[in-house]
Amino acid sequence: MVTLVAAAPNSHAHSASPIMIRQPWARATPPGAPTAAAYLTIMNHGSEPDVLIGGSSPQAARVDFHQSSVDNGIMKMRPATNGIAIPAGGTVELKPDGYHVMLSGLKAPLRSGTMLPVTLRFAKAGSIEVVFAVEPIGARGPSGGAATGHQHH
Repeated sequence: MVTLVAAAPNSHAHSASPIMIRQPWARATPPGAPTAAAYLTIMNHGSEPDVLIGGSSPQAARVDFHQSSVDNGIMKMRPATNGIAIPAGGTVELKPDGYHVMLSGLKAPLRSGTMLPVTLRFAKAGSIEVVFAVEPIGARGPSGGAATGHQHH
């Protein structure tokens, strides 16, 4: 079993990664809110599955992954402690009422119209820099734009 991704350094070899990020967005937070949720679509163009296992951001103390579900009309949220599996050739959408990126210990509120940098760590693809567009409080999705995980500012 040969994995080409392992040979690629994590620095700027994103073109070698089979993982593609689409429409990363986050909701603005009210002043004093300790947490924020962020969403994105992850596509795996590789022939092997990968797992989203961790993350970090300069704007938050912790980056975790949670799954929201509705059970008998009650919204429940539980940590995705084993990460989020991205099947080979598959797409996983992190969206409201599903899996999402949870940022804890925010250093400042997320303001609509700003950008939120996050580094996502994958078991095989390594680290990928993603810039999330911050949408207004209550937004149900990204306002548009074909943002990818390949932007560097």
